[in-house]
Amino acid sequence: MGSFIQWLTESMYLWKTLIIIVIFAVTLGIAAYSTWAERKVAAYIQDREGPNRAGWGGLLQPLADAGKMFFKEDFIPAQADKWLFILGPCLSMFTALMSSAVIPFGDTFIVDGKALMVQGIEINIGILYVFGVVSLGVYGVMIGGWASNNKFSLLGAIRAASQNISYELAMGMSIIAILMMSGTLSLRGITEQQHGGNWNFFYQPLGCLIFIVCAFAECNRTPFDLPECETELVGGYHTEYSSMKLGFYLFAEYINMFASSAVTACLFFGGYNYPGMDWVQTQLIGVFGNNAGHNVATLLGIGAMFTKILFGIFFFMWVRWTVPRFRYDQLMNLGWKGLIPLAVGNLIVTAVAMLSGYKLIGIWVGLAIMLAIISIFWALRPKKQNAVLGA
Repeated sequence: MGSFIQWLTESMYLWKTLIIIVIFAVTLGIAAYSTWAERKVAAYIQDREGPNRAGWGGLLQPLADAGKMFFKEDFIPAQADKWLFILGPCLSMFTALMSSAVIPFGDTFIVDGKALMVQGIEINIGILYVFGVVSLGVYGVMIGGWASNNKFSLLGAIRAASQNISYELAMGMSIIAILMMSGTLSLRGITEQQHGGNWNFFYQPLGCLIFIVCAFAECNRTPFDLPECETELVGGYHTEYSSMKLGFYLFAEYINMFASSAVTACLFFGGYNYPGMDWVQTQLIGVFGNNAGHNVATLLGIGAMFTKILFGIFFFMWVRWTVPRFRYDQLMNLGWKGLIPLAVGNLIVTAVAMLSGYKLIGIWVGLAIMLAIISIFWALRPKKQNAVLGA
């Protein structure tokens, strides 16, 4: 065991490979059991049982669903573009998994005097990497919808493309305010600056709200699930898919939920930081020693990070069974006429507050003034006249 640990610490590539495999396995596991959790949350909200046959409390239901997907008949429509039809779900799954590579899930483990990061890849443009990979995900939807040679699939793919492009703009501008305050594009750097309870949420409440709303749209989650709206598009862009090709599309949605919750935690809620972290680490070092105490504190930080991620996933599910679906024109109006102007206003307020030297107070005062102005204009807007029905 000692020789293995020494070999592990001497080869940084081996440690990175191990971390990537663990992150990959954890991501797949959480995504699989998110399907079970969503059905349980939906059952609780609707006052019913939910899955309860496969295993105790239905815990084996995700395995049963996976087996069903694997053994279902896999067919490709005669008029479909075969290779693009196969590429679509593969690309969606690939981009969903790649987005977790730069997320810092914890601080560092100290082994044989070396600090090993709990992160797949640490790059100084981590947030740009996430945005780039997420932007590529829309191609999986577009290719699948177009290759199906089905008008409903094509309409769902067009909806997904326009929706993702629209909400990426507001999401990007909500992140710029964070970058202005932190001065770095590294997710680890942004997370470390929130140490000691100095979370960005207290400085950017509006930016956090905009980011979360855009995350719902990017993940095609209710109330923004128009690309796969069964009421008018049958199943949307994946109508013609079956077996594990359909499973890849459905699974990619839950992986994107996991990644979105993790990025939200890192940007706005301190990531692996938690209140009293320094005091806890000091106590652990006093009990276990420097290295062991630091490693135990890192494990607690990882636990805090995953607690925030799981709460974020629960929030996705809670909203799905609480808020009704928008019409498509309402969705586009919210993105272009609502979130983008709010994101621009948030940027201006943040810039003025930072230049004034009163960052926290200035941002909250600026947001209050902006809210007052919006309320006045909303109250003075022209009222629509109701049509008078003829006799």
